[in-house]
Amino acid sequence: MNASPAASDPFSERVILVTGAGQGLGRAAALALAARGATVILLGRTVARLERVYDEIVAAGGPMPAILPVDLAAAADRDFETLAQSIAVQLGRLDGILHCAAHFTSLSPLSLQTVEQWQTLFKVNAIAPFAINRACEPLLKRSPDAAVVLVGETHGHAPAAYWGGFAVSKAAQEAYFRVLADEWAGLTNLHAHLAIPGPVNTPQRNRTHPAEDKESLPSPQALAAWLVELMGPAGRAVRGQIVEYAAAPRREA
Repeated sequence: MNASPAASDPFSERVILVTGAGQGLGRAAALALAARGATVILLGRTVARLERVYDEIVAAGGPMPAILPVDLAAAADRDFETLAQSIAVQLGRLDGILHCAAHFTSLSPLSLQTVEQWQTLFKVNAIAPFAINRACEPLLKRSPDAAVVLVGETHGHAPAAYWGGFAVSKAAQEAYFRVLADEWAGLTNLHAHLAIPGPVNTPQRNRTHPAEDKESLPSPQALAAWLVELMGPAGRAVRGQIVEYAAAPRREA
């Protein structure tokens, strides 16, 4: 069992919602936040994966997390409102949201992509972050120091051939972030960022670049440590900005 984090840790006793927490970067970030003393709300579609992360956090001596199974591709307004109400009733506060959930189909030319695929991509990658933030904004504004970090994607920032609806939906996420950051610019207790990790050794990367040497890529744990820092006091210095991992120190967690 890990030693308990110091009470002076900025994440001690905070409540942080992590989307896409069942695998990859979301899982690594949830574990890293719990190790710092945060109570983590694990949001994802697959309950079994969330339960495995839950067990990992408890086994490591972290604060008992919460599980919120949500299918972001199917969720409607009432589901997001229920999500926020559940957090308020069960935990009483919310000090941050880390948006790691993402939907990806496959690399293909635009001529082979469907309306249904694009609708799902937009619902998960662009609409869900907006809807979660909107529903949870009253809780975030009551926190003395809250942060929202959206995990962007290189091909949303600089679209390229064959990335199709994924690139366009991630570009929409970036446009949404710019609007959000502008609207929140006057808030002193709430900061937001769009973090672009670049290539990272995750299940999605394995699908897009199966022959690549993954040992040369940053691990999810290294990226998680960077995202956690953005969510803490260090993130205030770059509030409202798009931050790329290539410009950050590459520290292994």
